[in-house]
Amino acid sequence: MLNIKKQLAKLYTSSVLGNLSLTGAWVAILAARGYTLVEIGLAETVFHIVSLLFEIPSGVLADVFGRKKMLIISTLMRMIGCAVMIASQNLFMVCLSIAFIALSYNFSSGSGDALAYDSLKEAGQESRFEKYMSNQLVIYRLCSGLSTLCAGFALQIGHRIAYATDVFTGLIQLCLLFSLKEMCPGAAEKGKTILQKLLACFRESFAFIRSAKKAFPLMLCNSLVGAVDILLLFFLQAKLPAKGIPAWALGPALLALEMGGIVGSRLILKWKSIRYPRLFMLSCLLVLTGVLMEHSPSCLVMVLGGFLSAMADDALQVRTNAILQELFPSEQRATLTSVESFTFSVIMIVLSPLAGFVFTLW
Repeated sequence: MLNIKKQLAKLYTSSVLGNLSLTGAWVAILAARGYTLVEIGLAETVFHIVSLLFEIPSGVLADVFGRKKMLIISTLMRMIGCAVMIASQNLFMVCLSIAFIALSYNFSSGSGDALAYDSLKEAGQESRFEKYMSNQLVIYRLCSGLSTLCAGFALQIGHRIAYATDVFTGLIQLCLLFSLKEMCPGAAEKGKTILQKLLACFRESFAFIRSAKKAFPLMLCNSLVGAVDILLLFFLQAKLPAKGIPAWALGPALLALEMGGIVGSRLILKWKSIRYPRLFMLSCLLVLTGVLMEHSPSCLVMVLGGFLSAMADDALQVRTNAILQELFPSEQRATLTSVESFTFSVIMIVLSPLAGFVFTLW
């Protein structure tokens, strides 16, 4: 019988290892290496182009071959990406590294949530998924904030040593992932070839999207808010130093931005009664307020704007994912979760280069 506490504990620990690294402040590191905001925006665009191409296929592979296997592949892709960044000498190699890191996100994005939800489902505790998502976002934001808090240290030791630490944590993460119990209904199908399983998963997933008219609007709403928030936080990493924030204060400022997400992911657990349309409108208002505050001459106001934006983004993310997982069938859960990430990538491909110019000129 599945021990749900141990399974979730391993997923949480794996998440910590995957997010806690000195390379979390990669925008600040690239800026320190002399890359412009436009070049950083281009690298971000490469990330989302790769995500666009491989997001849904990686979800299908997870549903057919197993979510645990894809999490292992995800860690390997991240380690390769870090190795390429260590050897990088130009923008092309930086973009190649970012591409491998994008693949890492592709193979983990649908797999992790699907494995967690189906583990809870087997234990008859699906109602705990919203809390699980909240905890996951807290881990992500806290680790990302701690990583950026060490941005100054990463700049001091150099990007090569910083990325080498990520390779090391990847090795530990691999050992942990191998001990997880697989939860993949589609992997147990008999009498079909691999190609038949892959094609069937594609067909059934998109048939679900066509029939479940509630799912795609939810994905779109969540992706729009998330895209604006992510771009704001990325460019704040580069613009805060340009506004004159002291070097010693950059790390704490970036940590404060991530704390907004933690507050949002916790508050939404207490706001059970708030209806989704109202939550979406409130999130849009707070994120757009954060964008306007980014243009303040005060670094403190800029940080507060980023805090509000992250708070709104994570609150909406927790509620959206909980609703979607209830809708998704287990056999296509990773694929359909990947469709949401695919939607996010499409939006980011359009917004990333545009935001690079906007944040440079305005």
